[in-house]
Amino acid sequence: MDQTKSNPQIEDFIAAVERLLPEFLADPIDLLITGGNVSVMVIEENGRFYGRMFGSDRLKQRGTSHTAWQKSTQVLITNIATRRFEELVYSKQLDPSPFGLMDPDFVGWPGGLPATLADGTKLALAVSGMRGFNDAEILRRAAAQVPGMKIVDKP
Repeated sequence: MDQTKSNPQIEDFIAAVERLLPEFLADPIDLLITGGNVSVMVIEENGRFYGRMFGSDRLKQRGTSHTAWQKSTQVLITNIATRRFEELVYSKQLDPSPFGLMDPDFVGWPGGLPATLADGTKLALAVSGMRGFNDAEILRRAAAQVPGMKIVDKP
């Protein structure tokens, strides 16, 4: 893919997150967490970043974008969903040292998922700003709306 052009599938994915967000933020618990200030980040395997911050509180957006960055970069490094990576490490099923990640740097929360495009491009997806299980669920549902995008669940 031409590095100077935006990836339309990723733009469609971010648009799908935006369309789904009101449904998720209708839950008062998720709305209360950051007041509706949610961030989405996508990193292509070549290192190109895509993202969007939703809401109007710049300080809360800063926090959610930082967490989305942590989640997406961990997925980029490991190609394993956040929280799942930690489960594998703490149950001694996976040695984290080959990834260069140390215990204090683990994310721990759900909401970072590996994905692929039909052309084989690997992606690291992340959302932050709601409960972790809903961060992950909005990623799954948005990806399902983009032809050729598939979440890659690993054991």
